[in-house]
Amino acid sequence: MVIVILPAVAFIIMKSFEKHMVLSIENELSAYSYSILAVAEVEQAQLIMPEVLIENQFNVSGSGLYAFISQQENKLDRKSTTLWRSQSLLTLNLPNKLPEKLATLVTGDKLFTSIELNGLSLFIYSYAVSFSEGEHSFPMTVHIIKDKQTFLLFISDFKQQLWFGLAILMVIILLLQLVWLMWTLKPLSTLENEIKAVEQGKAEKLTSIYPKELAKLTTQLNQLLATEQKQRQRYRNALSDLAHSLKTPLAVLQAQRDISVVNQEQINRINSTIDHQLKRAQSAGHSSWFLGFEVKPVLDKLLNTLAKIYHDRDKKVIVKVTNKLTFKGDEADFLELLGNLLDNAYKAAKNTIFLTVSQQGDALVICIEDDGVGINPQKISQILERGVRADTYQDGHGVGLAIVRDLVASYQGDLHISRSDKLGGAKFKITFTSE
Repeated sequence: MVIVILPAVAFIIMKSFEKHMVLSIENELSAYSYSILAVAEVEQAQLIMPEVLIENQFNVSGSGLYAFISQQENKLDRKSTTLWRSQSLLTLNLPNKLPEKLATLVTGDKLFTSIELNGLSLFIYSYAVSFSEGEHSFPMTVHIIKDKQTFLLFISDFKQQLWFGLAILMVIILLLQLVWLMWTLKPLSTLENEIKAVEQGKAEKLTSIYPKELAKLTTQLNQLLATEQKQRQRYRNALSDLAHSLKTPLAVLQAQRDISVVNQEQINRINSTIDHQLKRAQSAGHSSWFLGFEVKPVLDKLLNTLAKIYHDRDKKVIVKVTNKLTFKGDEADFLELLGNLLDNAYKAAKNTIFLTVSQQGDALVICIEDDGVGINPQKISQILERGVRADTYQDGHGVGLAIVRDLVASYQGDLHISRSDKLGGAKFKITFTSE
């Protein structure tokens, strides 16, 4: 608005000032014409003018102020006779034919316009009068000419000063607006930073003091965060209680000596199903948008734990993790997901495991590869199908892979299973796209 309005105002000012200056020059030339008419006399059809005029510029050659008196000879061809010219006009050649708008003036008419003489741009004021001498009249036209150069220089200087002052004013106003916007929008910037901190797990709620326009929003947002955390904790506690209440009777059944092989198999399947479904239900999933943590420290702890568990297996684990990467989700879900994949990799790998965690655009990409025998290509499509039983997976990729699939789905991620081009074994690629 500043960039549009201020130049528009400057344009209006320039036009108004130029119009005012032109009107002032017209009034000035009109006054000069009256001063010349005041000293003009007509005797016996002859115009008599004094040799020297009161206005000295008319007496100096090339002064920029000129005057002459003409009389029209023929209205058809616009020829005119110059009856008198000021001494200042001696260096300029007057045309034999005046422009039509000047040659067609009748007694009493006045005209203020611009003309070109000898390559110069000039103002001209013409006033047609008639002197009476007895019963005869003596018509003539007084022309006052003024050089435009001084006027044009003055207007140009005024425009330069106006635009220079306008530019300074625009810069000042824009700086003031910038400072004002930074000050007024500072609470929004603070709110954005606090929300990012909550998303990354660095804070549990918004703590800054906000203006009344945002106070109600931030208060309700804190209430929502607190409520969600409490509900999730109560939900997990209830699931833990349920798991405990189911595990106890199952343990009693398993302790019986006369239990058949078929019944024992069904009890084991019930145990696996309970574990699988409880872990799936306990996942924070995509609803926990506000949770988040840095990946590398958590991943380092997980790798240290697995190294201790599989200390008897000499496996080389190559890890490439970019610092400051954030997983927007629950830490327990992340550990469950990567724990199952890495556990399978330790079991399947012969010598080497390759783990990569990177940021590709807006997506967090996790890739785990091993140099084992890999997964049968015919089984890959079955594993990714919805509703396939967990016990149909290849050895080393059983129930844990089903949990991984469900966790990835709960975070609206993508799980892709293929053969590793680097190591020749299985390759699990998980992509989480932030919204």
